[in-house]
Amino acid sequence: MSTTSRAGRPRASSRETLAEAACELFLEQGYEATSIVDITRRAGVSRSSFFNYFSSKSDVIWSGFDARIDAALIALARLGTDADGPVVRDALRPMLHELAPDPLALALRHASAMGVEAELIRDTGLRHARLASAIAAAARSAGIEVIRADILGSAFATAVLSSVRVWAEQGAGQASLEARFEDAMRVVHDLPWR
Repeated sequence: MSTTSRAGRPRASSRETLAEAACELFLEQGYEATSIVDITRRAGVSRSSFFNYFSSKSDVIWSGFDARIDAALIALARLGTDADGPVVRDALRPMLHELAPDPLALALRHASAMGVEAELIRDTGLRHARLASAIAAAARSAGIEVIRADILGSAFATAVLSSVRVWAEQGAGQASLEARFEDAMRVVHDLPWR
């Protein structure tokens, strides 16, 4: 069975096709006006296929980045008493390595046109809380007192998410996400780990 379409391009997976359809529709008619049925119809797949890949409309935007957060949470949990600023930074860095322009980058860059500003604020807050909590837990495991650990967790999580936002707004693929992350980490470095 061939994996190329008549036009000679490789067929995208259903997940990619759904994400592409969703982003097109968000740009054309706005996030709120786009239903899951609209997305599945545009992608040419069933509603059940949508839920094989995504749990909600907003999950289309975040699913790729959420997998990266999950991996970072595992890495952070493994640090134990060895956590310090540079080690935590190294545990977070893979989240941003080779992050390609994707639905999240498109949504961040075109938030107003897509009508996703409120969604992005809410959903960024959820991702921030997950990261900040894991980083603070790593700091506490290394003997940092609770308030300082919470502040460090929030600062590091903000650095990650701000890097992604600025990279996307500047044109994902145009700017270096790793450079944005290093810029943010220099700011966080001013907050001593101990």
